[in-house]
Amino acid sequence: MSNLYRGDFNSKIDYVFKIVLIGDSAVGKSQLLARYARNEFSLDSKATIGVEFQTRTLEIDRKTVKAQIWDTAGQERYRAVTSAYYRGAMGAMLVYDITNRQSFDHMARWLDELRGHADKNIVIMLIGNKSDLGTLRAVPVDDAKEFAQRENLFFMETSALEATNVEPAFLNIMSEIYRVISKKALVANEEPESGGNSSLLKGTKIVVPGHEPVPSEKKFSCCRSS
Repeated sequence: MSNLYRGDFNSKIDYVFKIVLIGDSAVGKSQLLARYARNEFSLDSKATIGVEFQTRTLEIDRKTVKAQIWDTAGQERYRAVTSAYYRGAMGAMLVYDITNRQSFDHMARWLDELRGHADKNIVIMLIGNKSDLGTLRAVPVDDAKEFAQRENLFFMETSALEATNVEPAFLNIMSEIYRVISKKALVANEEPESGGNSSLLKGTKIVVPGHEPVPSEKKFSCCRSS
């Protein structure tokens, strides 16, 4: 069993994982990105203009992984998010504001668009942001859990303001991407033409520090069903 570490490394990059942030304007996508990538939060954040992405380098199972996290760059206000934005994405975070019911109701449309453009094996996580504003909540947790279960998504609530669950959310989506990639490599390596060197690609369970391992169908209490 191996751990997932955070940090920056001088060694070669083994994998680059592209992750896209999707959702209505003003739900806090840019703030989530700033909190995770730079540990920053700005109360007077302006709408993103132009293409924007940030990177973080991690080590997973002794492999150096660079996470390249893309923001929708304000295009969502004009429903102009292009197929190029989704191209090559291995993970996606569907972000809504827990105080804005409409932003949650739009998740089905964003999910349809994502599935129409992205790889079928993309790892998708539903994110309810602004959990610090619990007294203004307009989206019950149970509604989000039900949607996540129905659509086979991972789910967490976060607060970019208070940095609540931001790190675990990104670590978990990257852990799951790594699991999918490792499984693909293992299957490919077991093909006859590979020479049968499958012993080199044994799957390894990844545990995020501070989070107890649980069966995948119970992760975050409402995740992928088997």
